[in-house]
Amino acid sequence: MTLSAAQERTAQRIRSAQIVPVLRAPDADAGRGLALRLVAAGLDVLELTATIPGWPDLVAAVKAEAPDAVVGLGTVRSGADAQRAVDRGADFLVSPHPVPGARPIAAEADLLFVEGGITPAEIGAATDRGLAKMFPAHLGGPQYLKSVLSILPGARIIPTGGIAVRDIPAWLDAGAFAVGVGSDVYAADDLEAKVAELRELIGAGRP
Repeated sequence: MTLSAAQERTAQRIRSAQIVPVLRAPDADAGRGLALRLVAAGLDVLELTATIPGWPDLVAAVKAEAPDAVVGLGTVRSGADAQRAVDRGADFLVSPHPVPGARPIAAEADLLFVEGGITPAEIGAATDRGLAKMFPAHLGGPQYLKSVLSILPGARIIPTGGIAVRDIPAWLDAGAFAVGVGSDVYAADDLEAKVAELRELIGAGRP
């Protein structure tokens, strides 16, 4: 399936960013603070998650305070989640597994939907519709991604789940479209130092 122009623009922002922080937090206030610190540090493509209490208000707040950031909602598990994310201004949607009920809502809103899966069948079906999230990526590692890409050449896959900052180059070298990374970036007090380490690791010359 060919993405719309708007969906493709979002996909290319993700591709250019290479790194998508996947943000989990105990509440919306904590999530907002972390999200704005990440944006200020230069990681302006974010995946907030529907496991954060009060996430609809969080999505709206981050979009209001960082209007140039690309803010997605992850852990979408139903059409209702998708609709609330659309209503609060999310720029894209991400699921951890196939969620058929979210597909028409994303299509109607002209939003990119990065649908999750772990088997070749799930990933292949998602990439046929656009982009796929490989989750949980740590189960197979970069070699698994290489194997999947060998049968799905050109597929655009974002591995996420259990990936440390130091491992991001291996995933990019394996062919990841971008890499979702969680608490290893933001859990410690040295968020800005972690972002600097990340930038050094991936290097300015990577595609």
